[in-house]
This record gives sequence, structure tokens and C-alpha cells, in this order.
Amino acid sequence: MENTATRLSPEAFPEPGIPHEWHRYEHLIGMTKGLEPLRTAVVHPVDAPSLAGAVEAARERLIIPVLVGPEAKIRAAAAAAGIDISPFEMVPVEHSNAAAEHAVAMARSGRVEALMKGALHTDELMHAVIDPALGLRTGRRISHVFAIDAPAYPRPLFVTDAAINVSPTIADKRDIVQNAIELAHALGNCEPRVAILSAVETVTEKLRSTIDAAALCKMADRGQITGGILDGPLAFDNAVSPEAARTKGIVSPVAGRADILVVPDLEAGNMLAKQLEYLGGAQIAGVVVGARVPIILTSRADKTPARLGSCAIALLLARHATGVRA
Repeated sequence: MENTATRLSPEAFPEPGIPHEWHRYEHLIGMTKGLEPLRTAVVHPVDAPSLAGAVEAARERLIIPVLVGPEAKIRAAAAAAGIDISPFEMVPVEHSNAAAEHAVAMARSGRVEALMKGALHTDELMHAVIDPALGLRTGRRISHVFAIDAPAYPRPLFVTDAAINVSPTIADKRDIVQNAIELAHALGNCEPRVAILSAVETVTEKLRSTIDAAALCKMADRGQITGGILDGPLAFDNAVSPEAARTKGIVSPVAGRADILVVPDLEAGNMLAKQLEYLGGAQIAGVVVGARVPIILTSRADKTPARLGSCAIALLLARHATGVRA
């Protein structure tokens, strides 16, 4: 059953004349209207793209930025780019590692509701996030979800995990799937269709991903994964193309209509997401889920629209978790 009032539906695709790359982000931002912006620690924003993304997200009332990093570098980057950061709180620290640790401590204490990656490496930020004693872990595995707007696909598409878990176990994948389902719920899809990807559609001991897919589907049957409809193993074409699924004789509520694609490992997911972006013209936003707070994990190459989309997703996720509605 779908919530047609809020779901990112095929009808949300652009009208003629509306730039495709902005339309879905505008729709996401529209879904946040009426929600209080997230007080967000922006970690080590010492370059123009990370500062511009945070400032623009503040203008759209998605976040309230708290700039955490070396003050001189932040101010120099803002001055060079002509960005006014005077309205925002600054938390001076010495370097990027200290910025990550301090931002995580702020999230633990409730001083901020989300983290946003600035100009530091993902590993450096996540090292602080997953620290066993001082990090932001919960009882569930932390994972990343790309929200992908592919022009040729008639619905929003989520790909997981392409950024955090390198070679996930079956237990890890259970959490990865559940995290993605709950993100889809936050964006209005009450029962997402989840395709567990592999290279083939049959279970074979030669491909571990097919065995994992079969196990995950049985876990869903037994209530160990809830809130979505799972099927797998499915090859990519059979997950997204009804015609390909019919040709293979696959009868499934997921085949050809997947909302969530669960990849075998990080390498497969990273390549899939970047191929969709660079060859398929897709627009990509992303967020880390499964931690105490959402983590807006944009690439250093991301432009402002992608950063806004990621901030909107984080806001919807955080307010959904607390039961707040627009």
C-alpha cells in the first residue's frame, strides 16, 4: 500500500522545460516544508563546495549549520568564494580529525541532530562515527543509501551499500536492507520492493551473492526483515525492466519494478551508482543510516543540488524517526 500524498512517484518527473536535474530535488525539498530544519554539524568545511552546500541548505530551511573545523581555513575559503558565513555558529578545532571527533561528540550529547561531511575523507569521518566507545553506533549495522533519480526509470531508485560496508556478511546485509526500507518509509514509500542483486536469477554455490539473496528473502518470510517486499537473486536487468523479467519468465512483485537495489558488495554498488550518474544521466543524493543521527555523506565532487537533496533526505529521515510530520 502506497502513500500517494508523499511518495516520490512517477508523476514527480519533470514537465517539459523543467531541468531534470533540479526537479526531483525540488520535489524532495517540497516534502520538507513545515518541518523544523536539522541542527547539523558541518565537518571540516574548508572549501567552497562544502560551504556553499551548507549555506544553500540553510537558505532552504533544511539545516541549521554549525561549522566545525579550523576557523582560519573556513573563513579563508568563505572569503575566496564570496560566501557569507556570519549567520552561522563556528566551533573552532585544529584539524579535520579533531573536527570529526568533536562533531560526533556534539551529536552524542544532542547538541546537533545530524552530521554533514565537508572537505575531509569519508574514512576519517566514519572512523569517529563508528568508534566503539565514543561513536554513534546503535544496535544495527551502519550503512549508506544512494537515492537515485534516473531519467529512464519511472520511479525513485535506492542503491545500497555503495560507500560504507566493503564486503558485508549476511547479518550485515540484513541490517543494510532494513536500513534502506526504513529510509524508503521516511520518503513516503510504505512498502518498497527490494531486489537483491546478483549476476544471475538462480541460486548457485558458485556465487555467494545468490545464496545471500535467497537467505535474505527467507529472513523476510520469517519476519527478520520487515516493511518491504523482497526478491532475489535478480540480475540488474530483471530488477528494473519488466520486459527483461517477462523474457526470463520471472513472476514476481519485485522484478521489473524494484524500488531498492541491494548490491553484493561495495565495489559493485559504487560502480553501479557511478555508471548511472555518468552514463545514464542520473542525479544522486545519499545519506548514512543506522547511526544515532543521519549523516549527510556527499562526495567532494558533488554540486550544490546533490547536497541539497541529501540534506532533504536526512531531514525527512530524522523527523520520520521522531514521528513528526509536515
